[in-house]
Amino acid sequence: MRQSPWKVTAYALIVLFGVLAALPNLLTREQLALLPGWLPKQQVTLGLDLRGGSQLLLEIDGDAVRSDRLSSLSDSAAAALQGAGIRHSGVRVADNAVTVRPTDAAQGRDALRVMTGLNTPVETRFGTSGPPSLEVNAGTDGTITLRPTEADLTARLNAAADHSLEIVRRRIDQAGIAEPTVMRQGASRILVQLPGVQDPTRIKELLGSTARLSFHMVDETAGDGRVPGTTLLPLEGSSGQIRIRSRVMLEGDRLVDATAGFDQRSGQPIVQFRFDSQGAKRFADITQKNVGKPFAIVLDGRVLSAPVIQEPILGGSGQISGHFTTESAKDLAVLLRAGALPAPMKVIEERTVGADLGADAIEQGVTTGLIGFALVFVFMVVLYGRWGLVANLALASNVVLTFAALSLLGATLTLPGIAGIILGVGLAVDANVLINERIREETARGRSAIAALDAGFKRAYSTIVDSNVTTLIATTMLFALGSGPVRGFAITMGLGIMISMFTAVSIVRMIMALWVVWRRPKQFIIRPLLGMRLIPDNTAFRFMRGRFIGIAVSAVLSVSSLALFVHPGLNYGIDFVGGTLVEVKTQEPARLDELRRALNGLDLGEVALQEAGSPNNVLVRIERQPGDDQAQAAATDKVKAKLAEIAPGSAIERVEVVGPKVSGELMEAGVLAVALACLAMLIYIWVRFEWQFAVGAIVTLVLDVTKTVGLFALTGLDFNLTAIAALLTLIGYSVNDKVVVYDRMRENLRLYKKMPLRELIDLSINATLARSIYTSATAFLSMLPMALAGGSAVDNFAIPMVFGIVVGASSSVFIAAPILLFLGEGRLRRGGRSPAPVPAASAG
Repeated sequence: MRQSPWKVTAYALIVLFGVLAALPNLLTREQLALLPGWLPKQQVTLGLDLRGGSQLLLEIDGDAVRSDRLSSLSDSAAAALQGAGIRHSGVRVADNAVTVRPTDAAQGRDALRVMTGLNTPVETRFGTSGPPSLEVNAGTDGTITLRPTEADLTARLNAAADHSLEIVRRRIDQAGIAEPTVMRQGASRILVQLPGVQDPTRIKELLGSTARLSFHMVDETAGDGRVPGTTLLPLEGSSGQIRIRSRVMLEGDRLVDATAGFDQRSGQPIVQFRFDSQGAKRFADITQKNVGKPFAIVLDGRVLSAPVIQEPILGGSGQISGHFTTESAKDLAVLLRAGALPAPMKVIEERTVGADLGADAIEQGVTTGLIGFALVFVFMVVLYGRWGLVANLALASNVVLTFAALSLLGATLTLPGIAGIILGVGLAVDANVLINERIREETARGRSAIAALDAGFKRAYSTIVDSNVTTLIATTMLFALGSGPVRGFAITMGLGIMISMFTAVSIVRMIMALWVVWRRPKQFIIRPLLGMRLIPDNTAFRFMRGRFIGIAVSAVLSVSSLALFVHPGLNYGIDFVGGTLVEVKTQEPARLDELRRALNGLDLGEVALQEAGSPNNVLVRIERQPGDDQAQAAATDKVKAKLAEIAPGSAIERVEVVGPKVSGELMEAGVLAVALACLAMLIYIWVRFEWQFAVGAIVTLVLDVTKTVGLFALTGLDFNLTAIAALLTLIGYSVNDKVVVYDRMRENLRLYKKMPLRELIDLSINATLARSIYTSATAFLSMLPMALAGGSAVDNFAIPMVFGIVVGASSSVFIAAPILLFLGEGRLRRGGRSPAPVPAASAG
């Protein structure tokens, strides 16, 4: 049991480094600048829900990418046939394919050869050749069909996303947004986070504009009918239209600079531009040949202006005039400098949090977290006296190292992430409870201090691993299928659990071992602070006598929960049903009836209002609008304008807009995450124990989940991604609690081979009763302050967690154990495989 000096030094250095890495989070930027250069200076990045700002999720128009591909393919096919001297009846685009038919059947073979030459391999991301880009087929009537392959379209969509990412980043940088975050999300989406931006309307307009600039000659022929080779486009700033020639004389990609300015003669805002050398040469050639003719400047299908060329422009620069304001001229200059998007993009999700709301969230999170930590701290000291202090030291180290890891990894701390740290406080001491209870048992058996310490850690270790693995399974599912702040919760929970294996086991064991070597006691005595244990030793309750009552009560509650699920049903948040959520803070106490009447006049469908923590804070929920994602954004703008009109001086604290596509995906991901977590738990317990244990745990888990869903239906709490996080966490916690009881049952099955299973289960539950109650109490105490005073943003996580902790702890005794008795009577010892031998390290 003697500790190596090297190990002690290594542990001390790890904790010291963690303190230094976490310290910058307590300092201002000015204070950080004064620190020596060799010290870590990275701070945890606060999510937008904590510091305020806007988040936009953009999606590239995949149909436009496909359309552009077909258009370019038709041009290539026509040019290739013309170059080969093959006459044809025209190149057509239909049914996501390009078709062409030679007029001379004798040239069919040559035409097929020419078309096949357009079929080049798809270039992969690593620059190597991939599958073919086209499917080339010849029909019996001589028609040749060119159809882009899925690999080709996927590669082009990926290239468009990469290009768009760079263009979006440039536009935001040139718009002057400080510390933005721009990143790819999936195959065709880009996530944009804008700290401090409370109204992202201008940014949405900048990002939503494709900004394809082109120069065309104006068609001056009379007539309003269709004229081949021309296009009729709207003229910016007027209700009229102007006909231009379809041929592009010069593309905007030749621009190297664009700036906003004022016309020296009229004083009107203009945009001045400059071409590169090739563009300047082409521009000079066009203006020389077309003096006296109107020249159209077209942006995204709109004619900005169509000035008459007065004289040749040889310097490679020019200006765009029109009906600009100073702001619109600046925005156009930004768009032109950043370049055109390869495909249109649209905002499919928008979330905005006010700075004041973010500051309140931090204050509430820190306050409730400190109160929760204090409650756990006091509880552990009351339970274990000075060894409770050691457990609290490990707990403090866990929190510090978690913040250090978040800082070093550059992770983002969100409000659910703070909830994860707070919950981790309660769960981290679970290992210390297991260890202390095991050491007490070994001491009661007459073992010496060193032997009790060694056996206690060995016997508790496998249980600690099993319980942590089940919780990690749930957090892994949440990270893989969650998004945004919920994924931040998974990160903090996962880090806290893994770090607790070091702080709660390794550090505590080292401290206990050093004390034993130093003091050399005969026995390792762990006494409660008040000299009396909350749960007496050697309890002998006959739990199995009440098994039918326990199962009956649980069944009634679960059936009632299912009835509540059907009616009135869950209050689905906009994460799952789409729509708009606006939180507004009024100067005077809000009159919901007046607000409701005014908003109902907007004809946006159902509008629901409720108070959000105070009479001055109101949540406005608008149902999903018919149409695409743009319809949701338009409805949001109407509501914000109406609120500004009927409640002057009010402040928009939070805006969330979720389109139908995103909401459907989030709902699917949430259901999938819960299902996969249950399946993973089933497999893990089946492998670690017996099938009877696995079935008992999963059946109990389903009952626990249904009761929690019933709570959501009964209370009307929002059922959204945060609620899914609560369910997944409860799944991990519930199985965690059952694993401890199961571990003791497995151990006793080997020790008492002839004891009736009913008595053995009662014996095992009584042996782990103190641990089950204590660990449930620590988790309960850590979350209780947040459930009571955490605010509306975390109510749908904290309240179900407090409820679920109680349900999970009771179901381990009154549901899981009776089910195991029904399934295992006569089978766990006979008719089934023998339990796999496990070292004397089982159970808690």
